[in-house]
Amino acid sequence: MSTLSKLQAHMTGRKAFLPLSLFLSALSALMGMAPYILIWFIIREFIIAGASSQVLIHTYALWAAGLAVGSIIVYFLALMSSHLAAFRAECNMRRYAMKKVVKMPLGFFDNNTSGRIRKVIDDNASITHSFLAHQLPDLAASIVMPITALVLIFVFDWRLGIACIAPVVIAMGLMNAMMGKGRSFLKKYMDSLEDMNTEAVEYVRGIPVVKVFQQTVFSFKNFHNSIIRYRDMVFSYTKVWRKPMSAYIAIINGFTFFLVPVAILLIGHTGNYAMVILNMFLYILVAPVFSQSIMRSMNLTQAIGKAKEAIDRMNDLTSTAPLAEPDNPQKIKSNDVAFKNVSFSYPGADKKAVNNVSFNVSEGKSIALVGASGGGKTTIARLVPRFWDVDEGEVCIGGINVKDIAHKDLMEHISFVFQNTCLFKTSLLENIKYGNHDATMDEVNRAVDLAQCREIIDRLPDGLNTKIGTEGTYLSGGEQQRIALARAFVKNAPIVVLDEATAFTDPENEHLIQQALKKLTEGKTVLMIAHRLTSIQDADNILVVNKGGIAEQGTHNELLSQEGIYTKMWNEYKQSVKWTIGQEVAV
Repeated sequence: MSTLSKLQAHMTGRKAFLPLSLFLSALSALMGMAPYILIWFIIREFIIAGASSQVLIHTYALWAAGLAVGSIIVYFLALMSSHLAAFRAECNMRRYAMKKVVKMPLGFFDNNTSGRIRKVIDDNASITHSFLAHQLPDLAASIVMPITALVLIFVFDWRLGIACIAPVVIAMGLMNAMMGKGRSFLKKYMDSLEDMNTEAVEYVRGIPVVKVFQQTVFSFKNFHNSIIRYRDMVFSYTKVWRKPMSAYIAIINGFTFFLVPVAILLIGHTGNYAMVILNMFLYILVAPVFSQSIMRSMNLTQAIGKAKEAIDRMNDLTSTAPLAEPDNPQKIKSNDVAFKNVSFSYPGADKKAVNNVSFNVSEGKSIALVGASGGGKTTIARLVPRFWDVDEGEVCIGGINVKDIAHKDLMEHISFVFQNTCLFKTSLLENIKYGNHDATMDEVNRAVDLAQCREIIDRLPDGLNTKIGTEGTYLSGGEQQRIALARAFVKNAPIVVLDEATAFTDPENEHLIQQALKKLTEGKTVLMIAHRLTSIQDADNILVVNKGGIAEQGTHNELLSQEGIYTKMWNEYKQSVKWTIGQEVAV
């Protein structure tokens, strides 16, 4: 499927504007060429008839002026038509991409940064708009103008025409060789822009942390390196073009060096200096058309390449299979969770992140996942809400495979509390009601109290209506986590997934969050991940995850009696909590 066909697919209701734009652009080009011929007629009348043809000269002049102005008006209409098609295509491309993205598995967003997603969707849609609105209308002119000019230069005097066309042929050959190098460069260029954009977004977002830890120079290094890589690549590519481009400009604008000697020979051969000079004057006017057309063609070729690359990158971003919806979705009747011989590998990985895992969590019971970082705990927990679909085995809720449950129904039955809390730049009330947009104020206030957030709300001048971010206030990590818990209370889902919910909190906030978590998980089916082993001692079952598999399982006391991995982790944890900062004793 060609680039233009792919773009036309997004021009719903405005496809006709594109051929209309091309037609008007071609008409504008023809009208723009007519004044050159009329000027030739005017000069001819001056030479041949002199003052006796003033009326005819005046008529030619009016026609030349009228056609020149008409050419501009028609080209303006061509651009209007192309912009109407381009805006529709750009808008629909963004809508199409966003519709695809929001249907992606939640794990898709772990592998694609917000900076990259924004760059691919927003910037690449803008690239295709520029191509359709500005470069594509020049396609018709790039074809019509050189053909018309070619006919003119051979109709008036074919010998001068050959002299005029010779430098154009040489320049076109040189330009074609240069464009071959440009195609291989374009992919590297787009990759570099995405890299810079991602690093810029990450750097700006991390500025508060950077300043706190006085790491400005170090943290700027990745962003700075991406800029340097871009600079070096573009600079080296520009140097490659330096000599060929200089030669091209000299040749394409040096047509007079070919034209004048031939004209002198023709005058000496025919003796008709008046017509030779008159024709040469026409060619001097018309010859630059070839230069303009070649440059337009070069820009158009480059624009087509950028548009193709932009579309391909957007297609690559949205090529991840969306979360499959079951044809006959089943309703969840109970809230027990079961893993049955589950194995899973991340896309592109050659090693299993989860390997033949089986366990059950009865309704209303809690299970804890512990183990070394990178062992697969978070992956196991995220397979329940279908961040990714398993490769082998089944993840079931109430005996039903999660793949056979409608995604909306699945999400309504699961609450998440992750270590990385996301609060939107809106009011606290709106942030809390993201758990349930239909929640009443009584339900919101109850959630605030249960999540230990009341003292946060009370000290803010606007209470629940206080905005988060630059227009309002900022909260600490622990306070943000408590707001996230209030969101989970409002949702009141029967299954709760806790992923290091107290990982980044201070002792005071941790105590409050632990109190809130006990209330949140009462009577719920709970999967929790924790490094602080004291927080999971009362879990109904503890799974020790190692290298993607279940190495040990049992209650806290049962695991300690086994004197295995869990016992070692427990002893190390008890030792770590006794650490104190003391003065080094001199020996």
